[in-house]
Amino acid sequence: MDTAKMINLYGCYPEADLMDFVNAPLGKGLPIDKPLKPLICIPTTAGTGAETTGTAIFDIVSSSTKTGISHRNLKPTLGIIDSLNTHTLPPAITASTGLDVLCHSLESLTAIPYQKREAAKSGNPLHRPAYQGANPISDVFSFTALKLCAEYLPRATHDQGDVEAREKMAHAATLAGVGFGNAGVHLCHGMSYPISGLNPAGYKHPGYSVPHPIIPHGVSVAVTAPAVFKFTASSSPERHLQAAEAFGVNINNVKRESAGEVLSEAIKRFLEKLGGQPRGLKELGIKRGDIDKLVDGTVPQRRVLVLAPGLVGEGRVVMQEGEVEAQRGELAGLLEEAMEW
Repeated sequence: MDTAKMINLYGCYPEADLMDFVNAPLGKGLPIDKPLKPLICIPTTAGTGAETTGTAIFDIVSSSTKTGISHRNLKPTLGIIDSLNTHTLPPAITASTGLDVLCHSLESLTAIPYQKREAAKSGNPLHRPAYQGANPISDVFSFTALKLCAEYLPRATHDQGDVEAREKMAHAATLAGVGFGNAGVHLCHGMSYPISGLNPAGYKHPGYSVPHPIIPHGVSVAVTAPAVFKFTASSSPERHLQAAEAFGVNINNVKRESAGEVLSEAIKRFLEKLGGQPRGLKELGIKRGDIDKLVDGTVPQRRVLVLAPGLVGEGRVVMQEGEVEAQRGELAGLLEEAMEW
């Protein structure tokens, strides 16, 4: 679907250079200033929600990183969702694509609020980012997707014939796509791109019958989630507790200052229940000596880092002069904590 979006884009801009529309700082980040041709997207996994979004992600092989193009004019004209398309997915692919749904919903729920998204206030609509920050509309989609994913992803993974679970996950993927396509994602996705792009040990995820190393996208986002949401919780403890409740945690007597720890533990238990998931970066073959390279690969992902609570706050701008070393240190600390759990 992302490939189709880019074909549509560059077919309508035949004179454009590939990097013209690619997110800055890796590309020029030019706005898409005219409507594209009609595009119908039909997902075959319950994962990306790309049939709903104005984002297309791709690999830059030469630099072992991922980036993308984000603009509302990139959105498909129509998405057709039929869960029958997912019924032949093997368990490993069901799980990893579902983990993308999980992190889409968690990250969009906990992204910085739209009122603090300065770029969203641009006077020219063409220059406003696709990702607006958490807002009352995206919250409804994201939280519903989270609850569906928490309940039905384990069922869909462990029982390929569970028709209800397949239907609910298809529903969740689309809802999460609307949620994050409006609010945005942040640290799990920002750090996932170099994790899967670099793959320094040549890890090949069990259950994937491909002839080359692969860290599936959903695995690369979820492996840092326990560390990430412990880090972001102080920005919105109530939201993090609400997310923990979606996993079945009784939050009645949980203190606000414990929200991060509680949600982090809930995510770990969920990943264990799902089965087959690495318990940290170490199990992907990543060593502490790789952390600096992972930070180097995360820093250019500014389109999502600018939505990260904790990394941006009152008076803080991602990788702005005076903040660079401190924010690199925070990213390194998150990766360090994600090494094993």
